[in-house]
Amino acid sequence: QVQLVESGGGLVQAGASLRLSCAASGRTFSRYAVGWFRQAPGKEREFVVGISGSGYIRYYADSVKGRFAISRDNAKNMVYLQMNSLKPEDTAVYYCAAGDLRYSGSRSGDNYDYWGQGTQVTVSS
Repeated sequence: QVQLVESGGGLVQAGASLRLSCAASGRTFSRYAVGWFRQAPGKEREFVVGISGSGYIRYYADSVKGRFAISRDNAKNMVYLQMNSLKPEDTAVYYCAAGDLRYSGSRSGDNYDYWGQGTQVTVSS
């Protein structure tokens, strides 16, 4: 079992940066692939970024490539999402999710077993 808690969301202006954090419970966090997803009002949930258990392999949606960066610290059971050059279209609830390592980088939320409660990110123009 893994429990995930996101933090770091907020209201920022376009062009600003935010860093989201995802704190995980459990002593075998490195055995899980992690992904960040987001869901805007009236839209379907979408994959944003993913990271392998070791942290060496990262996956990005085209819409955030070059602006967002994912990292993890398995010793601290933490995953981070650094978001730079934020745009109004980045406004959404952001969710951290964990799943089996074989699904590292999966863009399907169905492949992740554990989810956090989400953190709101709002980018004003």
